Order: sequence, then structure tokens, then C-alpha cells
Amino acid sequence: MTLSGTLVKQITIMSDGDVFHEIFRYRPHHISEMSPDKIKGVDLHDGEWGTVGSVIEWNFFHDGKQKVAKEVIEAIDEEKKSVCFKVIGGDILEAYKTFLITVHVDTHGEENVVTWTFHYEKLNENIPEPDSLMEFVHVTKDIETHHLPQAN
Repeated sequence: MTLSGTLVKQITIMSDGDVFHEIFRYRPHHISEMSPDKIKGVDLHDGEWGTVGSVIEWNFFHDGKQKVAKEVIEAIDEEKKSVCFKVIGGDILEAYKTFLITVHVDTHGEENVVTWTFHYEKLNENIPEPDSLMEFVHVTKDIETHHLPQAN
């Protein structure tokens, strides 16, 4: 049984893909306003918003409990509209030796595809796959709803 794995989930959004990428790069601290039932807050611990090497801390709800993930922005690709976060502290590392989260946006006019990729290594074979953490991709729809034009 392998301890390393990858999970991928794609979600189509109708809101602006460039705005979505910009939120994850420069304004992740605004996501708690768009998805307060999932994200309690996001704080900058070191560096500047939107720069590689910056450290941010996510306070979130998972499996009915408040949890924390400290992450460093490992890579940003403006051309591909992707941001890669490496988990360096918090609750996730109680089960995983390494955990990388990449958020990538393919923009195609009015319809855009957000791809979430988790690369991970479990601490042991008794640790489950991080399927329940992949539920967080639904924050994508909260962000989309926040940015869609409001019907009158």
C-alpha cells in the first residue's frame, strides 16, 4: 500500500476566472467573507500577500471542528493562473507528512474550470485518503456566487 497520492477535482464556474485566481493569490483573507461556514479566517504570518515564500494561516471548519493550516506559498504561475500552497503546520500534518494544494484556473470566456489538486504523503497506512478535505473545493462555488452579478 502506497503512502503517497494525488487527488484532483474540477469545478466549472461562471464567474470570472481571472478574479478567482486573483483572490487566491492576493486576497485569500477575503474568502472567509464569501464562505463563512467553511473558512473562519485567513491571516498573513510572514511576507506579503500574493508572493512566493509568504506564510499564511487558514482557520477553517472540517468534520465539525475548527482547525488550522499554516501554509507557505510555494509557487505562483500567472500564465497558467495557478497558486501552490505547501502545508507547513497545523492539524493536517497530524495525519500527513507532506501536503501540497494547487488551485489552477482555466479561463474560457464565460465558463471557467477551477482544478484543485492535492499531493500528499500519509504518515502511515492507517491514515485515510484526504477525501473529506477535498470537500473544501466547494468554497469555489461560494466564491463564484459572491462574484456573479446579482439578479434584480
